[in-house]
Amino acid sequence: MTTDTIFGKIIRKEIPSYTVYEDDTVYAFLDLSQVTKGHTLVVPKKATTNILTADSEIASAVFARIPKIARAIQAAFPDCEGMNILSNAGDIASQSVFHWHVHLIPRYSKTDDGFGLKWQEHGEDYTAEQLTAIASIIKQSIN
Repeated sequence: MTTDTIFGKIIRKEIPSYTVYEDDTVYAFLDLSQVTKGHTLVVPKKATTNILTADSEIASAVFARIPKIARAIQAAFPDCEGMNILSNAGDIASQSVFHWHVHLIPRYSKTDDGFGLKWQEHGEDYTAEQLTAIASIIKQSIN
């Protein structure tokens, strides 16, 4: 994993950003796309590609800070009714910067412009037996 991504450069202050929070472990800054007002990225300072490559120590440290930053966003914008917290892992999942980051996307209404995540449910496509088999395969893979 190289630290020569745009996020590595932002963390090193080689590229300016709109800092929201910083400590020894994470750097949080406004996403320039601002899908909704206050859209913030939380990035570990220790470079790792995504959640699939993050060790448990860095993952724990990042996720330990998410509630504090999310609550600060909500406090700053009282009309914020909720928040989407997401992280894309891999090219196929639309990850565009290969330095792990977590999006905090404030939600002001169900029709927020610019927010296109729509769930398509497929639960009816699976039988109880198929779901049991899927769960079993995942359980067997947990280390």
